[in-house]
Amino acid sequence: MMTVLSAIGLVVIGVLLFELIIFFHEGGHFIAAKRSGVQVNEFALGMGPKLFSFTKGETTYSLRLFPIGGYCAMEGEDEDSDNPRAFNNAKIWKRMIIIVAGAFMNIVLGFIMMFVIVVQMPEFSGTTLSAFPERSFSAASGFQAGDKIVKFNNYDILNSQDLSFAIATMKPVDTKGNTLEIYRQDCDNTLVDFYAKDILKGKTEKDNKMLEKVVAILDEGVGKINKATEKQQAKSIMDEYYEKMADYAGIKKFTIPEIEEKETRKRYMSDAEVIRNGERITLKDVQLYTYVTSDDPDTPMVSMDFYVEPIEKNFGTILSETGSRTVSVVRMVWASLCGLVTGQFTFKDVSGPVGAASAIVQVASKGLETGFLEAFNAVFYVMMIITVNLGIFNMLPFPALDGGRLLFLLIEWIFRKPIPRKVESIVNGAGLGLLLLFMAIITVKDVWMLLPFGG
Repeated sequence: MMTVLSAIGLVVIGVLLFELIIFFHEGGHFIAAKRSGVQVNEFALGMGPKLFSFTKGETTYSLRLFPIGGYCAMEGEDEDSDNPRAFNNAKIWKRMIIIVAGAFMNIVLGFIMMFVIVVQMPEFSGTTLSAFPERSFSAASGFQAGDKIVKFNNYDILNSQDLSFAIATMKPVDTKGNTLEIYRQDCDNTLVDFYAKDILKGKTEKDNKMLEKVVAILDEGVGKINKATEKQQAKSIMDEYYEKMADYAGIKKFTIPEIEEKETRKRYMSDAEVIRNGERITLKDVQLYTYVTSDDPDTPMVSMDFYVEPIEKNFGTILSETGSRTVSVVRMVWASLCGLVTGQFTFKDVSGPVGAASAIVQVASKGLETGFLEAFNAVFYVMMIITVNLGIFNMLPFPALDGGRLLFLLIEWIFRKPIPRKVESIVNGAGLGLLLLFMAIITVKDVWMLLPFGG
């Protein structure tokens, strides 16, 4: 019962946070318009029929039925007006500020929400490498403890959030599959798979001492394999420690697998730039730990195979991390939009309101497994990304968006003559039609992906 109530509570919180995002965006337009002397006829939160409204001065403030948007209706915004305080009669620099203010306030809200998230963290992860696990492939291909990563996967690294994004957006590439390094990793993975699939399976707390000993044997074997100078030596060590692990776990019947070599292998690999001993250097072809699962052996996946130094938490680092991470979210949203244009991301990676709602439900459900606060923070983080996304997307130079209107104003400023209202209206109408069509297609795609046979 409590889980159901918690889920309902999170849905309500999600709706309120979404309306908060709209309130900040439209509030940015509203404040800038008022400060510029432009008459605001109505400030509405929500769309559709009015629930209630009141008028103060020249402005009507209303709450509407559907919590899916809002607007700040200014005199002379969409039509010519003789009112000296109309939007179309304001100085061009004032109109530019009014248009940009909505997106600016979205970023401000993103900063505030990021602060709430950051202040709860016990410490922050840095970008300086501190140590490596025994099976680290990045250490074997160039990284060293003490390296401060400043660029990876052709992406500038300002903080650990950037590093995670750079790795998450990597694509596997073909590389030589018969090298000693890959052979050693295959030997390592064979021992790890044996532990995970055969030894660990079905064990309980009473087996903890045995499992700890097996893990110690595994770590020792992996360490020796990674120091092997020949493939045969690596295989001999693997065989030896496979038998040791089986013996200690009480497994009598087993078959030691052979190592399959291929001419080419998919690897997660990238050049990197690091600060090492005060000098910025470039490392070529740094490979990360690449693995496959038995469920999908043809799809390689990537994992961080290094540890980073923590950053001490204090008032200064809270503010710097908040600012840095907010900037990182802005960069990630922009990089994602550029990725759609360049083909790095596909139509399948784009989501609309339905997809966003589905993502919120998923992170909330996952968070509820730990507790309500974790679920709330997960929803809060998604909403923080949405507000930054809204701010950036709205400033794209596309008709019907704030960025399109800003583009018209820039043209007016350059040529000292406004674009005819009729032309602007036609262009914005066409742009709005395309946006609505695009959103309809995205919504159909999102709904299809939610169906059992649609994924």
